[in-house]
Amino acid sequence: MMDQSTMITLPVGLVPTPTQAYRQHRKLLDTLVQPGPPKVPAPVPEAAPVTPLLIEGARVLMWKQDPSVVEIGIRKAFLPGPAVAGPRDSRIQVQGLSPVAPNAFGDFIQAPGTDAFDAVHTFTVVRQTLNMYQRALATGTAPAPLPWQWNTGGNTDPLQVFPHGLPDTMNAFYGRSQKALKFGDFIPSGAAERVFTCRSFDIVSHETGHAVLDGLKPNWILASAPPQTGGLHEAFGDITAIFLALSQLDQVEAVIAQTKADLHAKTFLADLAEQFGLALGRPTGLRNADNDLKLSEVGTEVHAISQVFTGAIYDILADIFAFERRPSLRDDAAVLHDVAMYLCGLLLRAIMAAPASNATFADIANGMLQVAASDGRPTDYRNFIRNRFTVREVVVSPTPLTADVAAAVELAPAVQDAPGALQNRSGCCGTMTSPEFTGAVEAIDAELRELKKHFRGEHGKS
Repeated sequence: MMDQSTMITLPVGLVPTPTQAYRQHRKLLDTLVQPGPPKVPAPVPEAAPVTPLLIEGARVLMWKQDPSVVEIGIRKAFLPGPAVAGPRDSRIQVQGLSPVAPNAFGDFIQAPGTDAFDAVHTFTVVRQTLNMYQRALATGTAPAPLPWQWNTGGNTDPLQVFPHGLPDTMNAFYGRSQKALKFGDFIPSGAAERVFTCRSFDIVSHETGHAVLDGLKPNWILASAPPQTGGLHEAFGDITAIFLALSQLDQVEAVIAQTKADLHAKTFLADLAEQFGLALGRPTGLRNADNDLKLSEVGTEVHAISQVFTGAIYDILADIFAFERRPSLRDDAAVLHDVAMYLCGLLLRAIMAAPASNATFADIANGMLQVAASDGRPTDYRNFIRNRFTVREVVVSPTPLTADVAAAVELAPAVQDAPGALQNRSGCCGTMTSPEFTGAVEAIDAELRELKKHFRGEHGKS
């Protein structure tokens, strides 16, 4: 040991390191000392058993937009959740074509242009639409499943999907009594190639939108409702196609690149069912969501009325996106995706809170204002909603459009349906022109009841 008088005082905080001579000395001692008993390591607590993650889902090939939108074309997508040959799952079942079985990897990869591809593509778009609206209602806990209209009293029947269900027919439709979506195919005049409506992302999602809304508001689809109610149904189909496109990041990125982040520039997003529209000589598709129509300009034709509502929603989407853009901080595609999904949920919640019958555009506009306020969104959101529906003559604003809208405001309707006004469904899709929803079935049933009374000798009896 060192004598206290010879100890060296080290600066505070300095940790001495052994010299090379000292290291050699320690090694020599270690070789001369007998090893002691082996050390018993402390017991390691057993880890909790890990439940393996069950990865369910399938990869598919699908048209990511309308077949005429060549810049997107056919791409691979992933469908979460179990699916079996058909394809089918618990909510959706493809019919009318030979069942398509998954491959060895559990995927549904089929060659484009075949019946099998059409079955997979159609199933995929229907499932993506249902997923999108189900997620729009999720608030941290699993929400109740969105029902098809017949899913009451324990009924769990799926939606039947017929990709080639209407041969030589320029239409597609949703049928409640058939529990089905059916898609037509046809050869346009002067053309050689057949057009399949089931291959259009827009058309399939539009018809699925009718099915979703009929499950939530069964009375809205009836022709006996006022024209604006019919317009809401057709608008919901078109808006479904827009939101579904924006739920997929590859499509969002394509929109951003195509428009340079200006949603009012020419874009496939606003043009709906382009291939079908071209077959009818319409270069911008069946309808264009980026329009300036007002209620006073459209009369009672349901498709025309629907474009007023669709146009207002599209403008609100563009307004909120422009407001939220921060290109130096966040990618435009991510912002547009998030804005669209919020607006999708906002609209759906407003619809669910609307009257069960005879709903008007003003009902939904006011519902959207209330939901945006309860969500704590910036006042600008409410201003955009108020302004766009006011310009479209849906509501009347008691204050200038340059002033902020109050959180608890209830805006009066502007242009309203005339008392007793009947819907004109002459230009509608197969869903809205189906006898099931136009009142023809009810009229026949009423006539049959009278005939039964007459033939039983009950006619005229009290």
